[in-house]
Amino acid sequence: MEAVDSRARPIAMLIDGDNAQPSLIADVLAETAKYGVVTTRRIYGDWTTPQMSGWKDTLHSHAVQPVQQFRYTTGKNATDSALIIDAMDLLHVGNVAGFCIVSSDSDYTRLATRIREQGLFVMGVGKSQTPKPFVNACEIFVYTENLGPQSKSERPTATVSRSDDWTKMVSQAIDMGLQDDGWAFLGAVGSHLRQLDSAFDPRTYGHKQLSLLIKSRSDLFEMREPKTKSGPALLYVRLKAESRKAS
Repeated sequence: MEAVDSRARPIAMLIDGDNAQPSLIADVLAETAKYGVVTTRRIYGDWTTPQMSGWKDTLHSHAVQPVQQFRYTTGKNATDSALIIDAMDLLHVGNVAGFCIVSSDSDYTRLATRIREQGLFVMGVGKSQTPKPFVNACEIFVYTENLGPQSKSERPTATVSRSDDWTKMVSQAIDMGLQDDGWAFLGAVGSHLRQLDSAFDPRTYGHKQLSLLIKSRSDLFEMREPKTKSGPALLYVRLKAESRKAS
């Protein structure tokens, strides 16, 4: 399989309409666009039920294709099966290089794993209470609480309650990316953070960018920005000497 430029990566967005929020569709599309071009947009649900009515206006304005899936048996979620079957069809046709699964349902864990086994990018979008197996099965997972303008109380509660844990994870990521001069390139640190936790997101801790999050703990970390004659400046980070001794 040829390498695909992540900026031009064709992505299929598959939305579980039973547990996704229509008010966030624009934010979800914008977030997904950071990782590629959304070429397929489908939402699954039983459109004969009242709970799907909130999606109808949103579909037209964002060119999302509704897929009808009747509930044949009470208590069984036919939407999951329809989404999974379509995902496998798209996988084998080979028209996309990545998937965005919009759901908070752990039933998609094996689907995400299977797609990644094929070497394709998988992104998940769901609520902060999304089960960890599904979160970890995705290469990147974005909590809906981090999309759009939210207050501090609306951030993912599971992570905010452990707000100091991010410093340990960042320290690990810095160690993983250390160069011979003792500094780690910030871009590499971000990649390593995603490896450690696919749902790691500076917005969870009140900062839009990783650099701003790290700068908020200047007692633990230090950053440098070498001057360059041309092109964007590169940021580097390392643990402060006192922190390295303590560890």
